[in-house]
Amino acid sequence: MIDMHIRTDMADAQAHAWARIGEPGTWWSGGERVAIAAETRHALACPLCAARKAAVSPAMVGGDHATLGALPGAAVEAIHRIRSDPGRLGEAWYRRVLVAGLDADRYAELVSVVVITVAVDTFRNAIGVDPLPLPLACAGEPTRRRPRGVKPGPGWGFSLDAEDRSDDDPDLYCENPGPRTRSSANILLALSAVPEAMMHWWDMFETMYQPGPWMRDFTREYRAISHAQIEMLAARVAAINQCEY
Repeated sequence: MIDMHIRTDMADAQAHAWARIGEPGTWWSGGERVAIAAETRHALACPLCAARKAAVSPAMVGGDHATLGALPGAAVEAIHRIRSDPGRLGEAWYRRVLVAGLDADRYAELVSVVVITVAVDTFRNAIGVDPLPLPLACAGEPTRRRPRGVKPGPGWGFSLDAEDRSDDDPDLYCENPGPRTRSSANILLALSAVPEAMMHWWDMFETMYQPGPWMRDFTREYRAISHAQIEMLAARVAAINQCEY
């Protein structure tokens, strides 16, 4: 058995993010969010997703997803494609998902839950430990609050730029509290139309990776491996996953 030390801050960040999946979000209830996490795991065993992944184009393969049955079809399609074949998603697919009934805000929150589930599960698989049990679903209603400053772009959906944020919105780009940067780069804008969903993912992500100020500080190495080693690993994973960011 390998003697392994996991940084306390990373273990805590993952545990906190995992528990938050079960809490009511902005557009999905706690129970629905847990169902999204469960469906994310279930997508790995979906024959349709496997066939599409192997095809020259996913459009060449028709059929129905193998689903747990707890979520609408449009949500299942989004979860399964994001989980199984994200490198070939396009705006036309995104628009079809919206037409099928999954609005842009619910899509953004869904993405946050999916990527947190994948990140935690992948990390635990990599270090050879069992996946976490699904979080408990908490009672309560989603807030259903959309920031007034949300506008289209720069990608397929909507975003909340730092300059469009009102005092009623969370300070999603602040450095304190938390490690988020004040720069509203595109990677930060991606989920910003649903600020709580963006912060849910980003708080865990930066703890697992490194905060923005650390990433830009080349005078010091904050992790056990160097900036160059971190970026080499990130670039390789991005290439394997066909990430075009």
